[in-house]
Amino acid sequence: MTAAASPGRDVVLETDRLLLRPWRVAEAVVQRELWTERDPRVPPHRRIDAEGHPTVAELEDYIRANPPSSSLGLLAAERKADGEVIGYCGLIDGRGSHGEPELAFELLQRVWRQGYATEASSAVLDWARSSGYERLWSTVWDWNTASLRVLAKIGFTETERQEKDPVRGTTLFLTKRF
Repeated sequence: MTAAASPGRDVVLETDRLLLRPWRVAEAVVQRELWTERDPRVPPHRRIDAEGHPTVAELEDYIRANPPSSSLGLLAAERKADGEVIGYCGLIDGRGSHGEPELAFELLQRVWRQGYATEASSAVLDWARSSGYERLWSTVWDWNTASLRVLAKIGFTETERQEKDPVRGTTLFLTKRF
C-alpha cells in the first residue's frame, strides 16, 4: 500500500486492486445506491426516507462541503481494473474515545465477498498509523457478521462496551491498538 497526504493535498491510498481517494461530485449516485441497499435494521436516519432523501443532489452538496482531511474522511473505493467506485472506507470522528477515530467502510452488495473491505481497511489502518493514531475504534451491529469478520481479520477485538437497541440489535464497540 502506498499513501500520499499533506496539508492542502488530497489523500490517496493505493492497494493491489483499489484506489482510495476523495469522492467526486459525479459519484453521488454511488453513495445513493449504498443508501438504498442498507439493511432495514439500520436506523432510519441512515436510510432513504419516505420523501426520498437524501437525494443525489443532496449527496452532491455533501461531497462538495466535506472533503477528507489529511487524517480523517471517508474515501471512495475505486477498483483500479475498471475505475468503478464500489463503496467507501476511511476514518471518522465516531463514537469511540475522544481523539481516537473510528474505522468505517461500506461496499455495494454486488462486490461483497471479494476481499475488498479487508483490503481497503488494511490500507486505512496503515494511513491511521502513519497519521500518528495509537488506537482506532469501530462500531458494528451484532447481526452484521460480514463486517465483524473483516474487523477480526485486520486485528480488531471486541470491548465490553455495547449499546443495546430492542428494535435494531446491539451495537458492538471494537478497538485496535497499534
